[in-house]
This record gives sequence, C-alpha cells and structure tokens, in this order.
Amino acid sequence: MKNKENQMSRRKFLAVSGAIAGTTIVNPASHILAGNMAGNGGNSGNNKKTRLAIVGLGSRGTGMWGRSLVEEYGELVEFVGLCDHNPGRLALGKELIGADCPTFEDFEQMMRETKPNQLIVTTDDNTHDHFIVKGMEMGADIICEKPMAIDEKKIQRIIDAEKRTGKQCRVTFNYRYSPHRARMWEILQAGEIGELTSVDFHWYLDTSHGADYFRRWHRLVEKGGSLWVHKASHHFDLLNWWIGSDPESVYALGDLEFYGKNGPFRADNCRSCPHTKECKFYFDIMRSEQLKRLYVDNEKYDGYHRDGCVFRNDVNIYDKMAATIKYMNGVQVSYSLTAYSPYEGYRIAFNGTKGRMDAWIQESNPTTDVNYDEIMVSKNFGKREYFHIPQGTGHGGGDKLLKDQIFIPGTPDPLRQAAGVRDGSLACLIGIAARKSIASKEPVMIKDLTSIQPMVKKA
Repeated sequence: MKNKENQMSRRKFLAVSGAIAGTTIVNPASHILAGNMAGNGGNSGNNKKTRLAIVGLGSRGTGMWGRSLVEEYGELVEFVGLCDHNPGRLALGKELIGADCPTFEDFEQMMRETKPNQLIVTTDDNTHDHFIVKGMEMGADIICEKPMAIDEKKIQRIIDAEKRTGKQCRVTFNYRYSPHRARMWEILQAGEIGELTSVDFHWYLDTSHGADYFRRWHRLVEKGGSLWVHKASHHFDLLNWWIGSDPESVYALGDLEFYGKNGPFRADNCRSCPHTKECKFYFDIMRSEQLKRLYVDNEKYDGYHRDGCVFRNDVNIYDKMAATIKYMNGVQVSYSLTAYSPYEGYRIAFNGTKGRMDAWIQESNPTTDVNYDEIMVSKNFGKREYFHIPQGTGHGGGDKLLKDQIFIPGTPDPLRQAAGVRDGSLACLIGIAARKSIASKEPVMIKDLTSIQPMVKKA
C-alpha cells in the first residue's frame, strides 16, 4: 500500500471517487499498454480501423468478443478473419458474429492471409500459449481471455515470446473493471483502513454455474488447469491488483468430494442419461437454441459434449479448495473456493492498521431486491460507513468498461486496470503453485516457477 504521505486525504478521496470511475493515481506502464492496444494496433492517430482476427468460436468468442464488437465498435474495428477447428461451429460463428470476412480452419493460413493488427484468443485454456506465441511471431498483438496459460512452462513460453517479438498480450481481466471492485481499490489506495495486513477472500460457485464447469472440458486439469487456474485466476488477479504487491508463496489444500466419482449415478452426457428424472443436475441443452446450434449440431465434427455428466469418472479437478498466500509486502491472504454452494457470490474482508473493509456479493438466489452492491468500512475506535455501488450487467458492469479501454483510442487507465503478460502470469502462477502445493504437501515459492521475480510493490 502507499506510504502515508502519498495517500489522498479523506476529503479528496470522497470527492474524486464518488462516481466510481474518478481519477486517482495513474500507472504509466498500464497507461501505455492501454494506449498501444487501442485503436489500430497503436495507429490511433489515423482513421484506419483495427484489423481483428479471432481464434475460438464458442460462446465467449462469438458473443463478448464477436458480435458485441461488431455492434458496439464497428466504426473502430473490423474482423478480417475467423478461425475454429470445428467447421460447423466456424460457419455458424460467422453468422452469429455478423462479420463479413473469410473463415479458416488453419490458424497460420489465417494469420498469413489476413495480417491482423490484433488477435483475440478464446480457445480452450490449454491451447492459449500456442496461439499467443504463434500470433506474436506472425506480427499481431494479442487479446487473450483468462487464464493466460495453465502451467508454468506455457507461461514462460509467452514471456519469452513477448520479449523476442516486441508484441504485447492483453489479458482480459474484466473483474478489475467492475465498479464495485474498483471502489474497493480506491478505498485501499486512499488509506482508509491504514496499511493493509491481511485479506479473507471466499468465493462460492452455485449448483448451476459451478456445476457447469464439471459438464464441460473444464472438468479435466489437462484442459483447463483446474478451477485453481481457470476460475480462480480471476480472483488472484483481483488480489494482486488490490494488494499492490506480488505473491511470494502459496500453501494449499484441495479435494474432489462432490462431483465426478462421488455422484450416485452417471452417464456420458445428459441427453443419453437414464436418470434424468431423479438427477438434480439434469441439464436440457436443447432448451437453448444457441447452445444447440453451437454445440449439439456440431458434435459430429469433434465429439465434444457441452452437456456432459457432472458425475463422469474422468473428472479430475478439485471442487473444494483453500490456500494461504503470502505477499512480498507481508500481506497474508486466506482464500477458499467452493463449487457446490446453494448461492453464487463472494465475501471479502481487508484488515488494516486503522480498520477493516468488508464487501459481499450474492449473484444468484438473492435474498433482497436491492439494486446495489455494498461495501462496509469500519474504523478502529471510530464509526462505520457504507458505500452503495449501483449494480451493472456483464461481470458486474466490467465488460463494457474493459472493451472501451481496449478499443477506444486514448482511453486512460487511472485505476491501473490494464493487465499485461506479467499480470496474467502472476494470476495463473498462484493457482499453479496451489496445485503443486497440494501434490507436495509443502509451500511453493512463486519465484521458483518462471523467470518472473516477485516484487514488494508492483511496477
């Protein structure tokens, strides 16, 4: 956290942060990243559109990084190529995105023929490093969905490629842009609870969204790196951003005790299951026309079942996890993730030398009809204050703000939200260290995993 003499006064803090997006302290490095990744691949001074290509045309690729860009940023960007290994989904993806451009099953052919300024990577997690590295080598800056990569070797490949090619990789941590989480960053930066000493962070996935990870390819650690990486890298990135320091070590526990082999019955997928009437996790994919068209109609090409059974014996990821994370600046974090909760959301508490900040979100099965998210700041020997943050759509209101910063030239980055390779690496490395800690039953040092050397304060 900032030294006392560099902190904003309470009066200035309240004045500048009331609208959530008010300016505070600018990080020059993230500002440069935001500027270079906006507009025409750094050519924001002319009227040319940014040439975009995308690889991976599932729900996220065709939706958040497909059609929404055509509809909302069409004057600034244009798709010049679409790529997917599944020919059926490739044809449908072009229709769903609404792009008038060539399609390719061969990735390198697309890169050679279309020469995009920026490549959007929304493939399975275990292939991210391949497309990031090859995309950089073929002349494009990268926009990558989290997680950036699933193991330390793949992360090192990306680090090396960025240095070798001079290209940049932007990791799309949209949670940083949620007004609720941005306000927490501002409160911490303002020194409202003094020097930060510890954090308690507990995330709950419900029996709808949480179960969905066990239906899809995410159920395999070799595909998604486990929820320690695929899901929790979001959470670890928030911690790194809020705390303002790099992680030093991780000690973790985890188990698979609810899904997979623990189920009372199983099948290959829900449509072939004889237990649909008794299984509370029955998922009728045919009720969604878009999922049917994207996945069911194209199973014949790759055999992928979007409605896989959550109790399949091949599930090999954890469904309960806990970790103790030590940061270079001395902050200690107690983190947990549960994937079979009756509701979805999180609870977090920041403990400081002058007080404490608590925040919570319940995203499913809400108990009230309020339209705001709350933050409570309690002072030692003082009063308690509540901040009410209007709720937003799209990952807590973060999606639109993230895309604005990436694609609108000159959009500033006062809250240090732009995330590059170092941010993407450290978010994943905490989860990778957690996996290794469970296997070894010992703490794992972040510095031992890649060439990144953790720092007391973030650059």
